[in-house]
Formats: sequence, C-alpha cells, structure tokens
Amino acid sequence: QVQLVESGGGLVQPGGSLRLSCAASRSIFNIYAVGWYRQTPGKERELVARIISGAATNYADSVKGRFTISGDSAKNTVYLQMNSLMPEDTAVYYCNARNVFRNYWGQGTQVTVSS
Repeated sequence: QVQLVESGGGLVQPGGSLRLSCAASRSIFNIYAVGWYRQTPGKERELVARIISGAATNYADSVKGRFTISGDSAKNTVYLQMNSLMPEDTAVYYCNARNVFRNYWGQGTQVTVSS
C-alpha cells in the first residue's frame, strides 16, 4: 500500500504562485504514473499534470506554461509548481499514483485563488 500526503495549498491572489508537494510512503516513480488532479463541486475530477517513469510529463491545456510537475525520487515526493494562478484554478488538488493493478489517492489540498 502507498500513502500519499499533499501539502502546500492555501489562499493566493490572482497572479500569485504556490508549490504543492505530495509525499509518498514508498518509492513510486518507476512503478506508477504519478499525477495531480483537481476537482470543484459539481465537476468531474480532472487531470492537471502527470509524470511517467519520473521523467516524461504532460499537462492539461489550461495549465500549460503556468504549471510544472517534477519529482524527487530520493524523497519519494512529487511537486506541482503553480504560477500565474487564476480564479479558475480554485479547486481541491489531489495527488495520484497508479498502474494497471493499483490506484492510490491523497486526501487533497485546497487551493483558492481570490482577490
């Protein structure tokens, strides 16, 4: 079993930045695809960014050029650097690690972008 714990969420003004962290209880990058998802009330949980094999990345069109996903294998931690934040980015952000056999979620961290 893998435990995922997110941190770094909070209240930020439009145009500001936050860095989210997801600490995993064991090695994940060469076993699972790791990603960040977000969800607002009444909407489906959507993919924000993913990292595969600890290297290849992809992003939702809405965050390209603003968000960066990265990982530190030594710390079993994945990060989401969020710049130029907009009110539309307000959501609960979830860390995810999955493969064909397992699918793990963190508890989520709230990000609120508001003036």
